[in-house]
Amino acid sequence: MGFLDAIKRWRLARQGLSSGKKRRVHSENPVIQALEDSFWVKLALYATFAVGTAVLILKASVGTAFADDQLKGALYGFIIAVTAIVMFQVSLQGTCRRNSRVVLVLGGLICHLLMVRAVMGLVDTGALPEVFRFFAVPFALAPMLHGVLLGRAVASFSAVYVTLIGCLLVPKGDVLVYMILSLVAGMTSVLLAYQVRKRLQLLQAGIYVGAVTLVLGVVLGRLDIAACFGPDAVDHLQFLGKGSAAAFGTAVVTALLISGLLPLFEGVFHLTTDISWLELSDLNHKLLRQMQLEAPGTFHHSLVVASLAEAAAEKIGANAPMCRVCSYFHDVGKLKKPGYFIENQHDGTDNPHDTLTPTMSSMIIIAHVKDGIDLAVKHKLNPRIINVIQEHHGDSLVYFFYRRAQEQKKADMDKVDRRLENPEDLPMVEEKNFRYPGPRPGTRESGIIALADTIESASRSLQKPTPAKIRTMVDDLVRAKINDGQLDDCPLTLRELARVKDSFTGTLRSMLHSRISYPKDESSTTAATKRAANDATQGGRVIPMPKRA
Repeated sequence: MGFLDAIKRWRLARQGLSSGKKRRVHSENPVIQALEDSFWVKLALYATFAVGTAVLILKASVGTAFADDQLKGALYGFIIAVTAIVMFQVSLQGTCRRNSRVVLVLGGLICHLLMVRAVMGLVDTGALPEVFRFFAVPFALAPMLHGVLLGRAVASFSAVYVTLIGCLLVPKGDVLVYMILSLVAGMTSVLLAYQVRKRLQLLQAGIYVGAVTLVLGVVLGRLDIAACFGPDAVDHLQFLGKGSAAAFGTAVVTALLISGLLPLFEGVFHLTTDISWLELSDLNHKLLRQMQLEAPGTFHHSLVVASLAEAAAEKIGANAPMCRVCSYFHDVGKLKKPGYFIENQHDGTDNPHDTLTPTMSSMIIIAHVKDGIDLAVKHKLNPRIINVIQEHHGDSLVYFFYRRAQEQKKADMDKVDRRLENPEDLPMVEEKNFRYPGPRPGTRESGIIALADTIESASRSLQKPTPAKIRTMVDDLVRAKINDGQLDDCPLTLRELARVKDSFTGTLRSMLHSRISYPKDESSTTAATKRAANDATQGGRVIPMPKRA
């Protein structure tokens, strides 16, 4: 098929109907996509996790709570693992629909449990001092990793189940201590590692987790501060110092390890964290710099859309950094023909659409979506940016040129009635030819950007904007999008849409507010002008007058 397509493009190019180049498209490898969506692959991953958990507990060190009956411990571990799988499937199905996310979550749990077992085993064999039994366990490993990559819900799931399964890996008398330490430290990392936008925040989270672990160790009696003032103060101070160093060191190293490995996890599992979105928001990107020079109107429009979308996303808890970055690039396809878009046309210049038919004009306008995808794929932009470029107009109607085509058709029909035109020569005006190819917005972020794009464009035509006019315009445009079915595939709820509209209204009011008209001081201006005129003509010669700013 590829060879035949190349021949077709070559023949069209010979006729002057094509450039001979194939348009780039964003698509995933079909084999990888099949593995991502396969139910049997997911079932195999679930079975591996359940059996792996049972085997891990079966092979645990001798001093565990089930040292006398390891088969019973393995059975308990298997039951807890199955419970975790059920809860994962029921509660986190939307977040972790792809099998790669299943690997990330369940693999993270297994790695965390392996670290717990390793620390307990090293302490039991004497390779590590007793104080390291709990303070050297990386309680924040799985919860912090999943919190940064997948969100708070997945991180909370991880904190609970590494605690429950980990209780089967510790000595019988320490189960309660481990459960409290693991659960509290894990939930602390969940709260602190949510919506991390700077790598320094991960380090701070690690320090706080270390502090919480240390305080809990003192409260639970694992570290005796009072004994540091007794007869064996030196030994107790050394014990306290080792415990403190282990607690802070383990938590900080865990945070630094996660921070360093984030780019690897993002690349392997096709995820983008808030840290990466903020890095992508740099306006010095090659495409954005080109837009500033060649399509300044579009660039300014994109900046305003970014402000609208980011503020609205913050209101409803959507991904605000993603909205900002995707808004920057959503109209990048206009770089192909910037002069055909009204925001890039200067006063006094001819509008190129005046010499084109409405059908041809609509084709050029619609093509900016495909051109944008082409440029985004060429410059290897994030796949979620490409999705927004593709979805931000949905399958909406290019109403202006559709209406012009209808008016032109009506005028041509009048000529037919007067026998000045042959009806068979008139072109057909079909609505589908004036619609974008779609698809419609499929995420909350894409829906917000689509609404912000429409509202920003319409706000430019407001005459003497007032809060009432702005609110009416926003309500009408959002209602029109809903009635046209553009938000049918978008998970935005009516309550969220109400908040989005409030955010748009507030942001536009701050952008379009009127300024005070300062009155001119006519008396001082006239006096200064006369004084300058007298000075300029002294001695019968003309002295150049300074220019007023």
